[in-house]
Amino acid sequence: MKEIENLIKLAKNVAETIRSYSFVRLISHNDADGLTSAGIMAQALFRENIRFQLTISGRLDEGLIEQVNESTSAGELVVFCDMGSGQSELLTRLRADVVVIDHHKPVGKSPATVVNAHDVGIDGATDISASGTSYLVARELGGPKNLDLAGLAIAGAVGDKQLFRSANAFILAEALKTGVVSIRKGLKVGGGDLAEVLTYSMEPFLDITGDSEKVAKFLEILGLSGEIEALPDEDVKKLSSAVALKLAKRASPEAIDAVIGDVFVLEKELVSNVYDFVSIMNTCGKLKVPGLALALCLKDRKAVEEGLALSKEHQKELVLDIRANLEKIRKGENIWYISTAEALSTGTLASTVVRYVHPELPFICVNESEGILKISGRGTRELVARGLDLSFALREAASAVGGRGGGHSVASGASIPLGTVDEFLSIADRIVGEQLRKPSEGKKA
Repeated sequence: MKEIENLIKLAKNVAETIRSYSFVRLISHNDADGLTSAGIMAQALFRENIRFQLTISGRLDEGLIEQVNESTSAGELVVFCDMGSGQSELLTRLRADVVVIDHHKPVGKSPATVVNAHDVGIDGATDISASGTSYLVARELGGPKNLDLAGLAIAGAVGDKQLFRSANAFILAEALKTGVVSIRKGLKVGGGDLAEVLTYSMEPFLDITGDSEKVAKFLEILGLSGEIEALPDEDVKKLSSAVALKLAKRASPEAIDAVIGDVFVLEKELVSNVYDFVSIMNTCGKLKVPGLALALCLKDRKAVEEGLALSKEHQKELVLDIRANLEKIRKGENIWYISTAEALSTGTLASTVVRYVHPELPFICVNESEGILKISGRGTRELVARGLDLSFALREAASAVGGRGGGHSVASGASIPLGTVDEFLSIADRIVGEQLRKPSEGKKA
């Protein structure tokens, strides 16, 4: 496929750039995709004897730019993973040379050496993650010895809820061929006791999720119990069918595909269940302990037990938090929205609502935290096909009230000043409405 060949050429160019430096300042995002990107690049740099300093950050803003400038000099190299494509203006303020390894939609002319799928006609929102892009760079940097890093790329793509087509399919095929990943059929959930998994898993988020009594009754009717990994194939089919029936009542069509089907097993990682692995990554990012996530990526066995325990407890808290927030959701003309304070995870809340509760319109979560309003917006692929572009909508709405925003057409974020939430939501609602009306108007014409 020509687009993938062109993407690999960009990855090779970035790898050659990195190879010309003896030290790299590596900076990556704090979600599952960003942390696995960091894990891939850290191992690739280490294997090439290139010294590096790694920082994990929730966002690329003026503060991060100042921090980087204080710790780097002209002629040194800064590598951004899973960020940087939408902040070209900020990157011009850096004294050091810059590389961006990303999959978000580019905005403006970047001063960096860039590898981004959008530049070669591949949709970074669905067809390759930042970790997948990082893997292609690592693959060019170190050759065959870095093929074992494909499992982290698969985990990052799962974390970003991507499709395994185009560039992701290329990486998956390579991972399967080398034995880095294997596939089994079933429900795409973490491991453990079946009742506990269904009670506290957010994927899938069912009408019984968070209610142990309802889950127990559901499993009693099905005649199922025990560890989910030990279920016979027939019981897995029975469980999957029952879950699919529940999802069909209100979830988006893509949600059913997302939770039932091919389950990836990470054969080279210390946590082989990809959903447990991703949960640990996301938990460590949200709880600001990225070192634990990176230790797991770097195969430190001491991180496994702590990581699993932390993520399981955090999942329970998230499920209960989502349940409590569902009652606060309001409807605009073209969006569903909620205004919260100190929510555990706005991204998780937004993703859950749009996939399992209100899939007919995009969902925007506004959360007051750390003296600013943080925004997470989520849509569905069906809404994107109708014209939705949350990256544009949130960027324009945030800019109008003195903030910043951007991301993907289907999932985007922003930060805005306190006191601007009503104006922001009004503008975002109007823009989304214009986007969703355009295709139908075009068809009428």
